[in-house]
Parts: sequence; C-alpha cells; structure tokens
Amino acid sequence: MDPEQAQRARMIGQRVKRIRQARDKKLVVVAGLAGMSKSKLDNIERGETALDKLSDIIALAAALDVAPGDLVRLPLPAPANGHTDATIEAVGRALDAIEDEDPDGLVLPVAVLREQVSRLHARLRAGQFAELATDLPGLIRSLHTTLNTGTDHAELLDLAVYLQVHVTRIWLFHAGAHTQLLRRVAFLAQRLARERDEVTTLAMARLGVAFVLLRGGEVQRGQAKLDSIILPPTTAATAGLACMVTASHSMTAVLDRRPGDAAAPMEATAELVARFGSTGKVDSRGFLYGPVHEGIDKMWLALETDEPDEAVRVTQGLNPSPHPIAVNRALVWVLSGRALAQLPGRQDDAVRALRTAERIQPTLVLRNQAVRETLGELLTRRSVRGAMGVELRGMAYRAGVLTEQFTA
Repeated sequence: MDPEQAQRARMIGQRVKRIRQARDKKLVVVAGLAGMSKSKLDNIERGETALDKLSDIIALAAALDVAPGDLVRLPLPAPANGHTDATIEAVGRALDAIEDEDPDGLVLPVAVLREQVSRLHARLRAGQFAELATDLPGLIRSLHTTLNTGTDHAELLDLAVYLQVHVTRIWLFHAGAHTQLLRRVAFLAQRLARERDEVTTLAMARLGVAFVLLRGGEVQRGQAKLDSIILPPTTAATAGLACMVTASHSMTAVLDRRPGDAAAPMEATAELVARFGSTGKVDSRGFLYGPVHEGIDKMWLALETDEPDEAVRVTQGLNPSPHPIAVNRALVWVLSGRALAQLPGRQDDAVRALRTAERIQPTLVLRNQAVRETLGELLTRRSVRGAMGVELRGMAYRAGVLTEQFTA
C-alpha cells in the first residue's frame, strides 16, 4: 500500500476505533447498529476498507453518537487550493455580520443586485469557481445591506433566497466547506423565505435545508423537512424544483437504509423529466433537472447500494458533453470513475473518468472526499501502471493524497 494512502486509511480507521472504544461499545454491537458486518467494520478500523459511502458514514456516526464529519474529516488539500479556503472564511465572516445586523456592504439598486446574482450563478454553472469566489462574499454583504433598507423588500427577499440556495450553498458544498457553514447558509435562506411567505420561495429554501440535514446525517429531520415542502402546481415554470424535491425522497430512503423505497420517487421523477425535462432550460426559480440530472441521481443511488455495475450501465446511456452545467458534466465522470474503480479490470478506465472530471471542474474533484478515497484505493492496486499510473499519481498529488509529485 502506498505510504501516504496507508497513513490516511489508518487515520480514519484509528479515529473510528478510538470513538468506539471511548463509547465502550464492542465491535459487533456497533457493526450491528450501523447495519454492516463485523468484518467490514474491522477492516475499516484497520484501514483496509474505505469509508466512502455516505450511507455507511451516516449509519456508523449514528451508531457511535457523533457527527458524520467527525469520522472522516481530513485536512483539505493544499495543492490546487487557490483562494478557496480564504473565500470560505470570508463567507463565514459575512454570515457573522448578517447575524450581527451589520452586513457592512453597499446599498445597490435592485436591478444591479439582480444582475450580479445572475452573473455569479452563471459562473457557477460554467464551473468558474475561482471567479465566483472573488465576488461572492461582497455580494452577500451588499444584498443584505440593501435588504435592511426596507425598499423593494419582497423582491430582495426572493433574490437573497436565490443567492443562498443556488450559489452560496452549492459553491460551499463543492468547495468542501464544513457542514456547519452549509447549515448556516441553508437556515438563513429558510428564515428569509419565511419572511417572504410565498409558496415557491419557501419550497426552494426548505429543499436546501433538507439537503444539508441529510448530508449531515440527520436523516429523520431531513425527511421531515422534505415532507413539509408544499410545491406549487407543476408546470414548465416549476418542473425543475418539483424534480429535485421528488428525487430527494429516493436519497432519503437509501440513507435511511430503505433502498426498496427509493424506486418509486425516481420513477415519479422520470415521469416529470419525460414531460418537462427535454428543453434544457431552467425553471422560473433557477432549477434545471433533465436526463443528465436523473442519471446522476441514479448513479449515486447505485453506488450507495453497492451496485457499481448498475452505475456504469447508467453512465453508458448518458451524454454529458452538451450539458450546460460544468459541475454536472464533471459529476457524471466522478461517479463513473468511482464505480469503475470497484469493477475488476476497469481501473484504467476509472482513472480516465476521474481525470476527465478534473479537467472539467478541478475544485469539485480534488476537494471531494469520496474521490480522494477512490484515488487512494487505486494507488494500492498494482494494475494501474504506465501512462495511467502517472495520471493517477498526478491526480493524487493534486488532491493531497500524495505528498510528493511523481513523474515517469
């Protein structure tokens, strides 16, 4: 096993073991509570099995009574970081200022703020993460400063919810920000939406809260939040939001260890996509959900339920190249790479897929914990050699999995 990867694996495994022992729980008890075999948990603690499935992380965290991030948190990679970490901190300070009722931004005309929010959302869709990061903290401050003036209040509330749901939360998630910061953004959007008190704005804000709750391991609260969403009538103007909410029920079922309940929501989502998802246009609230999004969700569900061959099958029916959102194009290749890495004889194809994803959106790939675990596993397999071995080690270095650059 590669020395750096072995160290990472031991770090996570030792952390799990220390927490279990501190809780005075036997291996077999924790494994049973987490819904996994004793041997699997033993392999995780010894660093021989990656803890890379969200459902496993959530179940194990619940069994040990800790936050999911406490099990797998590793330092973010210094290589390829740019000013991402600095922007994450700046966003946190902007949220602090908003909570202190002194956002200290500029008072701008609503038309200017609308154009700036639209521009940042376009940058996010195009995968221009660094350019977006330059302007995001200042826009958050200015939007809330203007909101505090009391003019154009309803329109500014809608705009603020849009910014937090569509731009800030999503950028922070793909930049690898801590779950607590994601929660603050989501709950801020929900507070603003409640003040606005309009059904569609409330629905999009509650979806954002449900997302961060589910990702943070609070599955029951996440399900309750999804159930609380009241959707407007489904038309072309609201179809993207409706698809997102419906598909999220499948995610909840898998995270709640009810994989059999995931099929029906995805079937309902597929029907909506067939009716409204062929145009490739966003709905009135900025959501876009079409065949590629449906495929991404199906691939994620397949990986979470230990069906990598099904994830690869779904990939073969997708053509992400013309998709307008760079993040989603990259996600198709990320999920494909993770799936291929688990299939015999497909390791080279896995490296190619992950490298394709990195070329499309490097920040998303290099700061993604599951990708980093996959790169680490691939490093241990001597079958990845030659040119693909060089590509693999290069990615691993850029992701912080290896501490020294490698050349052929």
